[in-house]
Amino acid sequence: MPKVNIYQKDIETLSRQKIEEIQLERLRHLVDYCKKNVPFYAKRLENISSEKIKTVKDIEYIPYTTKEDIRDNYPFGLFGKPLKDIVRLHASSGTTGKPTVVGYTKNDLDMWSDCVARLIMAAGVTEDDIIQIAFSYGLFTGALGLHYGLEKIGATVVPTSSGNTEKQIMLMQDFKTTGLVSTPSYAQHIAEIIAEKGVLNKLNLTTGLFGSEGCSEEFRDRIEAGLNLFATDNYGMSELIGPGVSGDCVYRKGMHINEDHFLAEIIDPKTLEVLPQGETGELVVTTLTKEGIPMLRYRTKDITQISYDICDCGRTFARMAKIKGRSDDMLKIRGVNVFPSQIESVLIGFEQISPNYQLVLTRTHSTDELEVKVELADGSLLENYTALEDLRVKIKKSLKNVLEISSKVSLVEYRSIERTAGKAQRIVDLRNGEK
Repeated sequence: MPKVNIYQKDIETLSRQKIEEIQLERLRHLVDYCKKNVPFYAKRLENISSEKIKTVKDIEYIPYTTKEDIRDNYPFGLFGKPLKDIVRLHASSGTTGKPTVVGYTKNDLDMWSDCVARLIMAAGVTEDDIIQIAFSYGLFTGALGLHYGLEKIGATVVPTSSGNTEKQIMLMQDFKTTGLVSTPSYAQHIAEIIAEKGVLNKLNLTTGLFGSEGCSEEFRDRIEAGLNLFATDNYGMSELIGPGVSGDCVYRKGMHINEDHFLAEIIDPKTLEVLPQGETGELVVTTLTKEGIPMLRYRTKDITQISYDICDCGRTFARMAKIKGRSDDMLKIRGVNVFPSQIESVLIGFEQISPNYQLVLTRTHSTDELEVKVELADGSLLENYTALEDLRVKIKKSLKNVLEISSKVSLVEYRSIERTAGKAQRIVDLRNGEK
């Protein structure tokens, strides 16, 4: 069987002018496609035609699409194809109401696996790798997205799904697994168990393909040390395709965006104006080639910035910085904007505590209060009140220097904060209903 070479150098090293020519052609086609096939967009685009889109910048004529638009048209109202042409459905968890439902045509699945294949090869994965996927399989797009991309390049896939950490580690040893796919928080949990068992030297891990939740560089460094691997980020969301929108190369200087399939913008989340190149703001993405549920200027709520410089790896696709946070996860505390990633970066610097923490928000007499609950790395300090208090004061001072507000710091026992195989619950907001 002939090998498939997914790394398309002729695509990933195009000039900026050629990239924008491809994007413009596909954007104009997408506008016509949406007007013809999606009643929601037909109404939105009533006064906009593909002829009006003369440059990529003219995308600003098109209104934004939001998660609420998808939910308001639940389940299939934004689909661009009839169900007989939809070969797979995925959906969000729907924990805050109706889930966001997305559909894929056969062409969508082929494009998806190609996008993922490009990114994982850029991260250094080859057909010789054995990759263990510890994402949950199901309506969540992460597991199957990585699964088919890995198979596309000929890598061996071990679909363990999430949970059962003891068995995960056993299989890593027995199968000589070289790569791990998971959330960063679950990777850290696996590292903790490996350290307790003392089996790190029995593993063959070299690469981590992490995503689905935020991860500071300091947290990433902790994971790399705990699993003895090279950790990379990849980015995506079900509304856009799933994983495959962007990902790190081996130089790890920003996640390369598959620009022939996704047109990315940065906007001010308050004014909704498009920001100049290099500015930090909310990421907006248009899916240029998706058929099942096309997205025009989808507001991701993720805060990042985009660089258009050529990467050291030679790829010319734009690169997005590590996600700083989400505009809807940004905490406003006593008039100050706080991102959880800022807190995580501070906490990781203290060796006496574990990377597991929770932010508890309360309100007393109309004043917001922030409690940072932090796990101790072990039990060695529990009987030493002076050392505990000294550590607590140091953490509190460091947080105030970064956040510019005071917070309560609580040191709790190791393993007292719940671990999950999926996204970690970092924020506990108890302010609603409080006086």
